Amino acid sequence: MFKSIKHTMMGLGLALSLSAVATAGTAHDFTLKNVEGKEVKLADYKDKVVVLEWINFKCPFVKKHYSKNHMPALQEKYTAKDVVWLCINSGPENAKAGSFGPAEMAKMAEKNGSKAANILLDRDGSVGKAYGAKTTPHMVVINKGEIVYEGAIDSMATADVADCEKADNYVVAALDAVLAGEKVGKSKTKGYGCSVKY
Repeated sequence: MFKSIKHTMMGLGLALSLSAVATAGTAHDFTLKNVEGKEVKLADYKDKVVVLEWINFKCPFVKKHYSKNHMPALQEKYTAKDVVWLCINSGPENAKAGSFGPAEMAKMAEKNGSKAANILLDRDGSVGKAYGAKTTPHMVVINKGEIVYEGAIDSMATADVADCEKADNYVVAALDAVLAGEKVGKSKTKGYGCSVKY
């Protein structure tokens, strides 16, 4: 279950509650605002399977997974199975770094075909740092408050969209195992992609 120590930050209209740094097996609770300005709490999904996906739509490694609809297709497939998919953009607002204001982030998510339940803004970077998100995409799979997978989305650390079909998708493997009531085979991998600009 979630471990939580309250910490509140006010800035850019963002309220954030978070716990201590996440450790293997333990998801920390947080509250972030989405691009519509609504607060989203991880604790609200304590009985669900949740995917956290760190995004930067300007990053070629993220574009790899969106340009041919690979990531949106996964989002759609698993949300239909009652998985909650949350995208997070961490770091201060900076267009050059791929961190835009709420309206622009919403437009970019729509343009890229995102089917995530929410696009969340982590402007002080606290949530990203707590989850060890150093690159985009960084992926975390949580099952009832426990981290069961964290790291890269797949086994091919390239920006070549053709590799999506060739790679072993670690997130798919983790989700399929969890939904089948089985143990996740690979629980942690080294992430790859563009660095998160904290």
